[in-house]
Amino acid sequence: MKLFYLLILLLSTATVYAQDDLAAIQKQWAICEYQVPAKQQSDCLEKLSVNADRISSQDHTRVDILIWSAIVKSSWAGSKGGLGALGLVKDAKQKLELALRLNPEALSGSAYTSLGALYYQVPGWPIRFGDDKRAEQLLKQALAINPDGIDANFFYGDFLLEQKRKDEARRYLNKALKAPVRPGRELADRGRRQEIEQRLLKLQ
Repeated sequence: MKLFYLLILLLSTATVYAQDDLAAIQKQWAICEYQVPAKQQSDCLEKLSVNADRISSQDHTRVDILIWSAIVKSSWAGSKGGLGALGLVKDAKQKLELALRLNPEALSGSAYTSLGALYYQVPGWPIRFGDDKRAEQLLKQALAINPDGIDANFFYGDFLLEQKRKDEARRYLNKALKAPVRPGRELADRGRRQEIEQRLLKLQ
């Protein structure tokens, strides 16, 4: 029995450390994305990406960390810009596709959201893999899993805005604005709401 309880304790401790890793990556991403000055943002995200990749490589069963290593890399690519970002985007895409094969519902379908965002934000063929039809499919799959989520509604609303489907965009952006605050993600939620409000101003 002592051995059994010891195993339970070890598993519980490992779970806490795993949760701490995820929370730390999410918190640092929000700092890089919303608080670090623009000139320093790329360096901040690069350091975080290296760390997230390292943590992800240590445990291939952690789909949540895999997704977040892709999210950080995508953000780094957006901050970096230019041809140098294309390799980062490709790597992020591969990570998200792997996450969907392993567990499509992990983190409330976040891999669908992030991959859908990549498909409408990156250039199309022959430069890269951008595809608006595929983007909409993925974003709708994210909403099917997490219909009230701030990110799922924001990115679909942003996609619709880019497609000039203004009435639909307004509906999803307003829904994103009303999404409940996520415990531990307050900084990220404040930053996301500012982005939502900026998009809504474009619709006035």
